[in-house]
Amino acid sequence: MLGRKIHDLRKARGLTLLEVAEAVGTSKQTVSRYEKGIITNIPKEKIELLARALSVTPAELMGWESDALYERYDNISPVGSRRIPILGEVACGKPIFASEEHESYMCVGDDIPADFCLRAKGDSMIGARIYDSDIVFIEKVDMVKNGEIAVVIVGDEATLKRVYYYPEKEKLILSPENPKYEPLVFMGSELEDIQILGRAVAFQSVIR
Repeated sequence: MLGRKIHDLRKARGLTLLEVAEAVGTSKQTVSRYEKGIITNIPKEKIELLARALSVTPAELMGWESDALYERYDNISPVGSRRIPILGEVACGKPIFASEEHESYMCVGDDIPADFCLRAKGDSMIGARIYDSDIVFIEKVDMVKNGEIAVVIVGDEATLKRVYYYPEKEKLILSPENPKYEPLVFMGSELEDIQILGRAVAFQSVIR
């Protein structure tokens, strides 16, 4: 049932009726009617927006057999996609516990070199347009260039920051993108408890 699928996808993504409604350009009452099966003939111009808000393709949302069925709609084109796991939350502020339990999966375009994604928590990266609850797509690497945004494990905790590493000084700076937060600075033996998990290659904002 389409309504149940919309409801389950929304809950799995941690979205409210209002957030989905704003992404689709409709009211939360209308989204609720979608989920309850009161409205089953969803306008074609809303299908792509709804699928995008729920991080699936229109084909996956509507239960079509293949993306070739996009040809039914002159404003929708086939999009190559694959599923990658959401591994939990990453702090945009103070580090939080790094969990690798798969909450759910996201669909990502074939052109984005992401291995997994994380849900941002906090406001320390708003200067990079990454807000609380946004999905950040991560390419798994163990080293990044200075100035790149990365997920960094500090002990057993994860944080999302700009990375600046100075090997000659044995110094690592994890810099936020919000002036109300101070950079995290690590030196010498402190670096032994730090690991770069991957670089941020894309993000998906929750419509507010």
